[in-house]
This record gives sequence, C-alpha cells and structure tokens, in this order.
Amino acid sequence: MADIAIIGSGTWGTGLARLLADNGHIVRMWCPFEEEAKNLTEKREHPNLPGVHLMERITFTADIEDAVTAKDLLVMAVASPYTRSTALKMAPFVPEGQRIVTVTKGIEDGTFKTQADILEELLPGAVIGALCGPSHAEEVIRGLPTTIVSASKNRQMAEYVQEIFMSPVFRVYTSPDILGVELGASLKNVIALAAGMADGMGYGDNLKAALITRGIHEITRLAVRMGARPDTLGGLSGIGDLIVTCASMHSRNRQAGILIGKGASMEEAMREVGQVVEGVYSAKAAIGLSKQYDVELPIAAEVCEVLFSGKSPQMALSDLMRRERRMETQISEDELPDSWKERIEA
Repeated sequence: MADIAIIGSGTWGTGLARLLADNGHIVRMWCPFEEEAKNLTEKREHPNLPGVHLMERITFTADIEDAVTAKDLLVMAVASPYTRSTALKMAPFVPEGQRIVTVTKGIEDGTFKTQADILEELLPGAVIGALCGPSHAEEVIRGLPTTIVSASKNRQMAEYVQEIFMSPVFRVYTSPDILGVELGASLKNVIALAAGMADGMGYGDNLKAALITRGIHEITRLAVRMGARPDTLGGLSGIGDLIVTCASMHSRNRQAGILIGKGASMEEAMREVGQVVEGVYSAKAAIGLSKQYDVELPIAAEVCEVLFSGKSPQMALSDLMRRERRMETQISEDELPDSWKERIEA
C-alpha cells in the first residue's frame, strides 16, 4: 500500500484516484480551490463524472504543502498550461528523491518543453516519470479495460509506477523512451483537432483514416529527429492514443474540432467544451519544434492556421489535399526498383 497525492482535480486525476484507491492505496487529491475540495469531500462525486462514487479512502485538500508532504508518489494531473505554476508552488515541499509521475499531455508554448522537462527543470532533485496511452477518464473510472505506458529515464521509477497502477483492468507497460512517449501523447491532440474539424464539416471515414495515418507519420518524423525511438510512436502512446483521441466523443480535442468545423471560432469552441483543450496549446509548440528541427508538419501547420490566423477549415483541407505530388514513404534511391530509378533519371 502506498501513500499517493494526485496534484489536480480534473476528470483524469479523479479517474486515476479511483483506480489507485481500488488498488488499495491511500489517495490525497489536491484541488486548486478550497470550495472545490469542500464539495468533493461532502458529495463524493466529481461534477463531470456523475454517478461515480469516490470512496472514503480518497481525501481532498486545497493546501499544497499538506498534499505533497511525506508521499510515496506524486501524480501530476493539472492541465498542461498550469504545470509550471503548480510545480513552483510544490517546490518548497518536494524532498530529494521524490517520485513524481506526470499524467498530463502537452508541450509548453514558448519553451517547447514536455511535461517531464518542466518538472526536471523546477524540481531537479525529483525522480520523474510519465504515464501515457489511450485512456479516457470516463472509461477508467468505470473499470473498463485500459492499457497504458509508464516511461522514465530511470528503470526503477518506470517499474514502480507500473506496479502501483497495474490492476486486472489497467495494464501498464514500461518504456525508457520518455521523450517519445510524451511527444506522441501531446502531438496527437493537434491531429485530433483536425479530425474533429473534418467531422464537423461532415466528411467521412476515409478522411478520418487519412488524418490518423498521415498524422502519426508527421509526429514520428519530428519525434525521431528529436531523438525518440520510432517504435515508441507505433505503440500505445503514439498510434494508440491518436486513434482513441480522433475517434472518441470523450475527446475534448475532437469535440472542439467538431465545433470549429461547424463554424465556431477557437475561443467559442473552448468555451463550449468547458475544459482545457490541450491541442490548442500544443499546436503552436508543434510548429515551433518543426522550425527548430526543420521537419515539415503539414497537418499541424494547417490546424494552426485555422486556430490562430482565421483560415477556414474548408480552405485548410483543400490546401492539404492539393499539396504537391510525392511518394507515401521516404525511400532511398538505392532501395528503388530499376524502373523507378529510370523514371527519376528521365
């Protein structure tokens, strides 16, 4: 049995709190507002997860020192725009060697840092991991089967998180490629916005499949250039997370994309969804990284044009479809059949 703090009180943090409590652990959830902690304590139910009882072994506090002190594991579950400010609040109370796993998906605008990068910068004595994969809170909290990846540069940390979270309905793999795991989990939100826009415009399964397939291709291209392993992006936190985020109505990014595809502005869509839409923040970072590493990201670039430059989703799709002709995959000239080489020479 471990003593665990969930830093953040959104749906994902709450879903994991329920899972960890079911696993027999003691769970303390930090809420950013006193009133929220009071309501959760009294009602034992999250307003965005109606009908799910939060058992007594889950307790709530708005005191960051109380939440962080003397815990076996800290689970960072705040929305990505608030990771830095929350980590700064935690810093005075985080001891050397403290285990911290981030379950937040997103790249910081401006710095282009992953969530683990931010925690390593602000909490340099801590041991950091990331837990990512296709995992909607609405399903995890109901005990529906889910599979996910625990990643860390430190093998013992990755395996510790695996042991803590593993259950008959929650299978956890490990990976040393924390960069690849976080990039896949973050950038898929940008592609999900595009998939939602396509749904909002009334297009079908053909386009959805194309966006998923070409989306993972451009994510992998960037991630590998940055030092990640290509097979990581073919796994749960890459193609797995991308599929579920592009296809599910639980996905905030897809929901926002649908609204934009129907004519809403980015601001209107975010207000309507009512929760943080991580892909909006990661989209700018994705384009910054594409310039820094000289990697073309055509889908992400068009999403940014729609979000921040007033381009219509219809025109963005048209420009994607009318891009110059090319082969699907990059093949060196030595690997080409002779007939293809002759064509190139001609």
